[in-house]
Amino acid sequence: MEGGSEMKVMTIVQAVTDALDIKLAEDPTIVTFGEDVGVEGGVFRVTEGLQKKHGEHRVFDSPLAESGIVGTAVGMAMAGLRPVVEMQFCGFVYPAFNQIISHAARIHNRSRGRYKTPMVIRFPYGGGINALEHHSESMEVLYAHIPGLKVVVPSTPYDAKGLLISAIESDDTIIFMEPKRIYRAIKQEVPEEKFTIPIGKAKVLSEGTDVTVVAYGAMIREAQKALALAKKDGISAELIDLRTIYPIDRETIAQSVKKTGRLVVVHEGPTTFGVAAEISAMVEEDVFQHLEAPVTRVTGFDTIVPLPRGEHHYIISPEKIYYGIQKSVRY
Repeated sequence: MEGGSEMKVMTIVQAVTDALDIKLAEDPTIVTFGEDVGVEGGVFRVTEGLQKKHGEHRVFDSPLAESGIVGTAVGMAMAGLRPVVEMQFCGFVYPAFNQIISHAARIHNRSRGRYKTPMVIRFPYGGGINALEHHSESMEVLYAHIPGLKVVVPSTPYDAKGLLISAIESDDTIIFMEPKRIYRAIKQEVPEEKFTIPIGKAKVLSEGTDVTVVAYGAMIREAQKALALAKKDGISAELIDLRTIYPIDRETIAQSVKKTGRLVVVHEGPTTFGVAAEISAMVEEDVFQHLEAPVTRVTGFDTIVPLPRGEHHYIISPEKIYYGIQKSVRY
């Protein structure tokens, strides 16, 4: 159910905090923990105040051991709890990959349905804040490629709250990636009450007739700026917020491409084997006969995200997206 009556202006950080607060109050099986999550409220203060409100047994700090954090959550989930764990940064998740791939994603299948792992692994991702190495990756495709996981990326405060509540209530293992570049950059009216947004359903943010643009996370804001540039050039672009990387809402994308005949996919991560490549294959399979131009990918480079001095060369600008739109329309 989307919507609500009483509204409050929130940032993405505040929306995530609110979602956690609501679910902690509502469901005694929910716990949240991670590095500095308890006393300090997390490195970005997303869990600030939750330990004081809900107690040290519900919101607590963990050792600096990502594999231990996720492994403990797997055991908790199998035993009937619903853990929400925070990885401090996207590049810090890698030590936990064995637990994620070998256990969290497989327990339901391995046990022939006897056990499930209803857990959420949430962490900030992406560049644009002049951070150090291992802090700026956009590696969503690594998780989307693993059977047994679902991958969610909100782009607004409204979506962050509704999608996180859905993720916490899901019986699946959910990777919930938060675009830290816009953690506090966007403010939006969000219902104060509980609401959910379906996982796996994209949203058409603006309708158009000449070209479809698909993006998600922090790239939505840049794509919206690019669409404004395109409009001045007489180009009518349709913008789709993917919301969920896996499962991808291929029906919404296909219906849009049927109408426009062109597709531009934007993502911050490296080009090769990226989300854009998967969507391109889907479109070729589903609506190839409607394409008027090759699918255009506007992505990061196949390099490690540069350190602060060179990061601006890597980050995708509205102008780069606009060029991709022009390239598709003028093909």
